[in-house]
Amino acid sequence: MAQAQDKLIQRPLYVFDLPEELLYTLQLKAQANLAPRSPSPHERTPGPPSTNGAEREEGSPASSTSCGLCGLTFPTLQEQRTHVRSDFHGYNLKQKIRGKKPVTEAEFERLVGELDESISGSDSTQSEDSENDEMSGTKAKESTLSVLLKRQAKVTDGDAEDAPTKKRKRGAGKPPLLWFSTPKLPSNTSLGVYRALFSNEQQVQEDNLVETIQQKQLSPKPPPTQQKPRPQEDDEEDGGVPVSVSATFKGTSASGPHYFLCMIGGGHFAAMLVSLTPKLTKKYGVEDRSATVIAHKTFHRYTTRRKQGGSQSANDNSKGNAHSAGSSIRRYNETALTQEVRDLLTEWKELIDSAERIFIRASGSTSRRTLFGPYEGQVLSVKDERIRGFPFNTRRATQSELMRAFVELTRVKVSTIDEAALAEQAEEEAAAAAAKREAVANGKSSTPKPSKPSKEDEEATLHTTQLQALIRRSKAPGMLSYLQSNKLSPDFRFFPPDQNHHAPTPLHLAAASNSPACTSSLLVKAGADPTAKNGDGRSAFEIAGDRPTRDAFRLARSQLGESEWAWDTANVPPALSQADVDARTAREKQEKAAEDEAEKQRRTAETERLRKEDAEKFANAKEKNFGKGHIMEKPKMTAEERRAEEARGMTDEMRMRLEREKRARAAEERMRKLQGGGR
Repeated sequence: MAQAQDKLIQRPLYVFDLPEELLYTLQLKAQANLAPRSPSPHERTPGPPSTNGAEREEGSPASSTSCGLCGLTFPTLQEQRTHVRSDFHGYNLKQKIRGKKPVTEAEFERLVGELDESISGSDSTQSEDSENDEMSGTKAKESTLSVLLKRQAKVTDGDAEDAPTKKRKRGAGKPPLLWFSTPKLPSNTSLGVYRALFSNEQQVQEDNLVETIQQKQLSPKPPPTQQKPRPQEDDEEDGGVPVSVSATFKGTSASGPHYFLCMIGGGHFAAMLVSLTPKLTKKYGVEDRSATVIAHKTFHRYTTRRKQGGSQSANDNSKGNAHSAGSSIRRYNETALTQEVRDLLTEWKELIDSAERIFIRASGSTSRRTLFGPYEGQVLSVKDERIRGFPFNTRRATQSELMRAFVELTRVKVSTIDEAALAEQAEEEAAAAAAKREAVANGKSSTPKPSKPSKEDEEATLHTTQLQALIRRSKAPGMLSYLQSNKLSPDFRFFPPDQNHHAPTPLHLAAASNSPACTSSLLVKAGADPTAKNGDGRSAFEIAGDRPTRDAFRLARSQLGESEWAWDTANVPPALSQADVDARTAREKQEKAAEDEAEKQRRTAETERLRKEDAEKFANAKEKNFGKGHIMEKPKMTAEERRAEEARGMTDEMRMRLEREKRARAAEERMRKLQGGGR
């Protein structure tokens, strides 16, 4: 029996081609009390057979949460928060305020079904970066609740201000999956189908959902006699999903039921028309099924401001038009992308109009305006009830991502849960919620308020602050005056104790702060107990940081006597008189002076030795180069160098006068030589 059950879910289950054993035994489970966990990696999840799409839902519920007002249980805290923002929960809150009983989810659906407005989210309330945009094309959710409350109360628009008008985030309050059971599988195994595959009317009539699934079954197409080569994609990959691309729009592939899927955002656009009729293929000699793509197209344009984010039009609207080359390119690309997308939608209008469902993800107002206009010849309308958002996270708009989304939408999820444990946990949560509501109703808070400090604690805190400030600044007179004026014990314990673990008393703090004055005053004048221990079992002397502070304890022992305190218990060394301290200080000064004098003499001797060594080295080098007793003579200067030496320090006028004298003497010398030669 177990092998037969495993065989039914051995391969991925396609919503529109289920095995007969499962199809005619399906039973809708109670959605409010069902909290199936996310499938484990080895379990099968949604899409057509023989595909490798996403096989697991995101997020695995760690614990069960519930809503005591509406009587619902949720698998995760996020779903509970989504429910709290829903119209269903808001309506029950209004019922409670008015003193009426809350309604069930089925009753609320019936009430909403009587209205003309739809409860699916408006595209104008969606975030630009969200991957789960609800493109149902109707009024916002809060409008539905407002209209419902107005109709029931029969009030005018002016009296309807009590209705919640604050815009809520996305989330219809219903889980995205509908869960079914079958006797052909174990009782703890559930089959999940996305709610978005059904129309609004079919979702309201939950009792007929099984019949609707049975009516949606499609027989696979036989394989063609001659397999044509698969056309190449425009730099797109299908992620390993077997896809058969139809060459034309018309024919058997386009005549059956089909979906239109579209993603746009960040300059990327991808659209696909895919037939719901599976196609028989053979893979490794085994009969298999694959999806048939009727048509697909992708556009990619540079419209996003790199490293800054956001479209160029959004930046222009907020800061004014930029005048850079990049901004001009992005504006042109935005216009071109809008025109390309609208031309494609016009070309596919016949197939889009005949599509059973339209799944759209449009990130941002610019992208939604591209699709929904308004513009002349508009193809898509926000009022189209076939429009759905992708009820799961999606990535960049590509052909492979569209195929992955189709796989995710149309594959049946298989989940194994322990309903007994979940029911028990739900009961515990409901009991806890009821107890909390009862405590709140009785005026009791579930969390105890912090007790107000007593007057004694406040005074102790004030004394602690003042004493610690005086001791840290070594203000011994001020510390003694504060203790006397406030009649405090010298062994006063600081408050609070847990924050004064290391130094719980003034004596401990004085010793740790290296304050001999405060330490001596506390011991001798105030009579502090040196044997008191801190949180670590150490006395004040043991945490003293320097010798003067430790000497203060020994001086106090000498002045107070051995019988005053058990000094050995406090680990205080033998007593030390003031004369001994002075003698030790004088001795240390003499020793320090002697050491300084010896160091000074040593440095002087070392300096003299180094000077003599340098002189000897210089003399030896001179003797080696020029011989013993040789006196170095100045090298002879050239005429140019001699003239430069003579002219050094002269002004320009003196230098010119010197040159004239030299030329005159030279002329006289030449004349004398000529006269002597003539004789």
